[in-house]
Amino acid sequence: MAIYQRGKFLRYRFRFAGKQIDESTKTTSKTIAREAERQHRRALEAGYNNFKELRENRVRVLQEIIDEYLVGYRLRYRSATFAEYALGHVARLLGTKLVGDITDSSVLHYQEDRLREKASPKSINEEVRFLLKMLGDPGELIRAQLKKSKQLKLTVHKRIGKAFDSEESEQLTGKARKSRSPHMYPAFMLARNGGLRDTEIKTLTWGQINFDNRTVKVGRAKSEAGEGRVVPLNIEVYEALVEHRGWYRKRFGEVREEWYIFPWGRPMPSDPTRHITSFKTAWKTTRKNAKVTGRWHDNRHTLITELAESGAGDETIMEIAGHVDRQMLRHYSHIRMKAKREALEAVAVKRRSSSRLSATSQQDASPSQ
Repeated sequence: MAIYQRGKFLRYRFRFAGKQIDESTKTTSKTIAREAERQHRRALEAGYNNFKELRENRVRVLQEIIDEYLVGYRLRYRSATFAEYALGHVARLLGTKLVGDITDSSVLHYQEDRLREKASPKSINEEVRFLLKMLGDPGELIRAQLKKSKQLKLTVHKRIGKAFDSEESEQLTGKARKSRSPHMYPAFMLARNGGLRDTEIKTLTWGQINFDNRTVKVGRAKSEAGEGRVVPLNIEVYEALVEHRGWYRKRFGEVREEWYIFPWGRPMPSDPTRHITSFKTAWKTTRKNAKVTGRWHDNRHTLITELAESGAGDETIMEIAGHVDRQMLRHYSHIRMKAKREALEAVAVKRRSSSRLSATSQQDASPSQ
């Protein structure tokens, strides 16, 4: 055993099952450091002397478990992009640790490390969820311990989406149309005029567009309620898709129903059998050129807000947006302050007009002196 100091705190180092263990004790006391090393060694020995499968897993490095987990994940799910992203951070910070070395304390330190990296609490919670699920039964035990101490999840502050005003929308539309990306304008139109989510747009195929009826049938969606909904195409998005279809035919020689509307390829689309992974770069450039701040998702939020302001009923909005319940609808369709002010001013004007008419009527009805 070796106790040594690096930086502010003491560390211990020892070898176990052919692996070198090197950990910070988070203390400056040698007595506490020796006890931490002793408990760590005992925990590893207890795991090693358990039944064979558990023992073998506990002495493997976490990176190996992550790699195996992702192989299975890719087979089970249509997209592994987010899992790869989340576990990439887990591997970076915990990948060299032995599985048996992952404890509730390890998870808490991971949360703190990611917060120092300015990661959002929501992202960190998802990363921890993947980690604990991947660990199996030991992960469930850690989950229970953290849940009992109310430390399992970081507090997530819900961000209320922004609704772009008319000037911002006009600027974004103009810059999206001039984007170097052939995907930007039609994708923007689908979000801005159809209320489709990012994944719903990326995974669209030509077979989902009915140009005769001017509708789009949503495929993959965030919820079951959203899948299969049919959204009408207004004139703006319809013309954008017709134009995009013309570009598509020139690019690939034909348009097949099973091909993706927004094909993969860098720097230009090259494979219509694969869909684009992200609109992030093109959207960032468009937003910057338009001098507008906001997320891609705020295009959808803007449409829902405008529908609410126009007097569209809840059922109509939910049919278009694919919401599950009215609580979620209220989260999106908060009426903008300008619309609230105009509505209240209209009430005041109407009330004053009625008062003046009433006063005039009373004067006309009074006998002349």
